[in-house]
Amino acid sequence: MARSDEQATSSGEQILIPISTTAVENTSPMAANQSIRWPTIDGPLGLSVEDSLTHARRFYKFGFMLLPWLWAVNCFYFWPVLRHPHSFPSLHHYVSRSAIGFTIVTVMMCTWALTFSIGGERLFGPMWNTLVMYNVADEFGLTGWM
Repeated sequence: MARSDEQATSSGEQILIPISTTAVENTSPMAANQSIRWPTIDGPLGLSVEDSLTHARRFYKFGFMLLPWLWAVNCFYFWPVLRHPHSFPSLHHYVSRSAIGFTIVTVMMCTWALTFSIGGERLFGPMWNTLVMYNVADEFGLTGWM
């Protein structure tokens, strides 16, 4: 049932404002996915869906050529596709796998860096001198000229 509230204006007239008790908006998850029209973060200025598929595929494949930062670019540029997986299913395949690949590479790099920086010589023992790179100049006698 609808009811109305009365509101007085400065001239003394009364305005009736209808107030509905039923929900006007559809707040289902599918309605939110239908509003996504652009696969890139730059909206209508970005790529078309066909060009987006080409770029997402290239970023994904070139990430395997020891360029995992392209996976991060892929996730950033196609953030709407990553955020709403059912909006562009053809793109979601490449973007979600780029996110997984970038996460795995980042965890491996952080583990490697922390192992060497925290563990150091205590962790690796005498093998430490062959693993580190700061003593290469001493090994080849390149420090005597200074």
